[in-house]
Amino acid sequence: MTFWELFAVAVALSMDAFAVAVGAGCALPRVTAGHYLRLAGAFGFFQFAMPLAGWAAGIGVRSWIEAWDHWAAFALLAWTGGGMIREALSGDDGGEAGDPTRGKKLLMLAVATSIDALAVGLSLAMLRIPAWGPSLLIGAVCAIITAAGLFLGRRLAAAAIFGQRAALAGGLVLIAIGVKILFEHGVFG
Repeated sequence: MTFWELFAVAVALSMDAFAVAVGAGCALPRVTAGHYLRLAGAFGFFQFAMPLAGWAAGIGVRSWIEAWDHWAAFALLAWTGGGMIREALSGDDGGEAGDPTRGKKLLMLAVATSIDALAVGLSLAMLRIPAWGPSLLIGAVCAIITAAGLFLGRRLAAAAIFGQRAALAGGLVLIAIGVKILFEHGVFG
């Protein structure tokens, strides 16, 4: 696998993280350096760690992981997106508990957006490609793309067309990503 092929894989794996980061940027009333560090760091770390875990697991568990990964990602994204929608409709900004860059929400989002990277790690094992280099590249690319998504989300939320409905839009985006994952895995035929 060439560097550019691996880079393309890293960008593709980062697209869900980018979309979630845009949603998070829309949901936050203000984005600080801490938000960037937490979200990009967590997403980048999980995108780095999941291929390593998949590579270590080897070929034996591939069919088991593929049987449930899309459902787990959907559930985590729908749960978090539903919470954002509920907070937006209630008029509650969620405070720190509603911050998608903290605590359980951050962990759920990081896992949900990185589950597909397990399959990449399994593929690397089948191709007999060492996983450390590719995993580092995938994690770094994801962290950068996540930060860009958070920046874009905040700009969209500040635009007059979004205004107070930004958190609602962010929650709907998360649920839509979950549904898209189910479509990609053939759940709806």
